[in-house]
Amino acid sequence: MDLTKAGEARKLQLEELECLKNESYENARIYKENTKAFHDHHIQKKDFKEGDEVFLYNSRLRFMPDKLRSRWEGPFKVKEMKPYGVVELFDPKGEVTFKVNGHRVKKYHGCKPPRELEVYILEDAPSRDEA
Repeated sequence: MDLTKAGEARKLQLEELECLKNESYENARIYKENTKAFHDHHIQKKDFKEGDEVFLYNSRLRFMPDKLRSRWEGPFKVKEMKPYGVVELFDPKGEVTFKVNGHRVKKYHGCKPPRELEVYILEDAPSRDEA
């Protein structure tokens, strides 16, 4: 058994192992980039302005017995937009202002007033006897 050949074979095995490790790191990086791009593509940008009406998500409603009760409270008015996604809300009922994370609010579009219906009265069609 030649020790130099065994040493060279071992060095080649270590080099191959290093290449496989680098390739797996590269594949993990590519996977993370693709996952982030997919996630970011589905995020909807929320732009609020002062005076907008919004609903606030109440996450503490989990253990309430009312299964069908809505977890959204409001509407509240946006008083001010702070940096880093903080929204300052104003409750018109209680005259209170408070700050919440921008992820917990969604825009309130209001209830649309019912449209007026136009009623047309059609004349009775002539029966076969009259024709």
